[in-house]
Amino acid sequence: MSREKSRGRDGEKPLEDWSESPSISPWRRPLSEAGRGVGTESVVDCGWGRVIFAHTFADTERLAAVMRGEERGKRDIAFYLPDPHVLTSIGPHEFFIDPSHTYRLDFARYQPRGAPPRGLVVRPVSTREECDAIHALYRVRQMVPPAGAAVFRLRDEPHLLWLIAVESASGRVAGVVLGIDHDEAFRDPEGGTSLWSLAVDPKVSLPGVGETLVRALAEAFVDRGRRYMDLSVMHDNREAIALYEKLGFERVPVFAAKRKNPINEPLFTAPAPEEEINPYGRIIIDEARRRGVNVEVLDAEEAYFRLSMGGRSVACRESLSELTSAVAMSRCDDKRVTHRVLSRAGLRLPSQKRAAGPEENAEFLRKHGSLVVKPRRGEQGNGVSVDVRTPEALARAVRRARGGGGDVLLEETCPGQDLRIIVIDGQVVAAAMRRPAKVTGTGTRTIRTLLRKQSRRRAAATGGESRIPLDAETRRCVADAGHSLDDVLPEGETLVLRKTANLHTGGTIEDVTPELHPALAAAARQAAAALDIPVVGLDLIVPDVAGPDYVIIEANERPGLANHEPQPTAERFLDFLFPQTRSRDA
Repeated sequence: MSREKSRGRDGEKPLEDWSESPSISPWRRPLSEAGRGVGTESVVDCGWGRVIFAHTFADTERLAAVMRGEERGKRDIAFYLPDPHVLTSIGPHEFFIDPSHTYRLDFARYQPRGAPPRGLVVRPVSTREECDAIHALYRVRQMVPPAGAAVFRLRDEPHLLWLIAVESASGRVAGVVLGIDHDEAFRDPEGGTSLWSLAVDPKVSLPGVGETLVRALAEAFVDRGRRYMDLSVMHDNREAIALYEKLGFERVPVFAAKRKNPINEPLFTAPAPEEEINPYGRIIIDEARRRGVNVEVLDAEEAYFRLSMGGRSVACRESLSELTSAVAMSRCDDKRVTHRVLSRAGLRLPSQKRAAGPEENAEFLRKHGSLVVKPRRGEQGNGVSVDVRTPEALARAVRRARGGGGDVLLEETCPGQDLRIIVIDGQVVAAAMRRPAKVTGTGTRTIRTLLRKQSRRRAAATGGESRIPLDAETRRCVADAGHSLDDVLPEGETLVLRKTANLHTGGTIEDVTPELHPALAAAARQAAAALDIPVVGLDLIVPDVAGPDYVIIEANERPGLANHEPQPTAERFLDFLFPQTRSRDA
């Protein structure tokens, strides 16, 4: 059927005559030789990302290199991919086959419908305000939004055609679609075109906006003498697929690929595990899934999981993995052994001895004036007393630390701040100052009330991982400050509730990685090497994070990586476990 004789349903005016209608502005414009692509390696900027015409690349390695140039916050797509299996083999951790279908509208068989719905005007985008409206519309539809300035800059590119549907009464942009003219882009011998990023305002009341835009774009390309129009649609978008099939689009065997980035994450990762995992395991699991690493939760309550990719499988408990040897773990678990290993390596540590009888303990106290008392084995600050100054307090602290009957260590108290340094695979990844739990007086509330309120806040902020215990150590610290729990703390006065800065007992943490002195970083790397441990959290006491002085007090074989934002602790942990997934920018 010739276009001149074609009519819409019920005798409506054919679509090719829309440009003569007073409600439709013409969008025809002459083809420009200057606007043509170079014919090879065609890449089209669309504002929200790039359409990379993969079949114009002679080399898949070169195609991969261009795809790696994707800008942060944008979504590129490599279309007409001739060898998807080769691309994904080049970078299985970087690229994935887009789970979309490709549909084609053959213009030789296309049946135009007629005039658009009453009250709707279809025309090319022209003003900056319309470009800003397009940006807002994409955001409403949860699509990657091109900046209004980008659309305004690209609106006159001869290979692009932005069409908008505008409500006549309100002037509001009700929908938008983008078309690419392949002949203008790369001298396409097939005379093809493609449709991209169709979006309709969900609040619009007029029917058929999406169909009207698709038909309008098809008619514009027919007027240019093109032969077909392709589009990519998510395989499970049944509503859109139904529309395209109604208009005469048919499936064609064309593949596309994208980069693995946070925007595309739902397309290439398995569903998140249903089990509740603590924040220290969750941060690692989330990063693994972003990279396409398979996650199997083994024990949700204790945060055991298995990470697998290809032929490699690693079991983890939070940041403790099978790659940490049992010997290295035992060196960190036994604080006495940790002290000996690091002392022999020439690192600075506080004076330390095993708790013995009352007289011998009191003599060690007299020598140093203030002691830290802690179990030989233990974690998360359990059983630790800091700044013990009297024989009576020392005896109580030893009994508390002994708990189930294990050995107890006495250690000189070193003045300074509590610094945690994370070392992964021999490199310092993060440093954070840990500060003990404290409250500030209001002049009306008791210390007990302030403590409970602060504990609830810490628990809410950490998913229940951090709370301030109302135990003997807290009572001792409050008493040493001259208060009881039932005292009303004066307004503005700050009271430190515990001398230890462990997060599990209500402490807070502040990232200081940029200020870390090179000597402190070097000491941390040396300590990790001496312990022969690939992932470790080292606790230091420092007068100043920007200075070289320190003592190392502990090593933690299972440091909490979730405590060190914005530093990329989980990313570096996955780099260590699965180096093939490491980003080239890391």
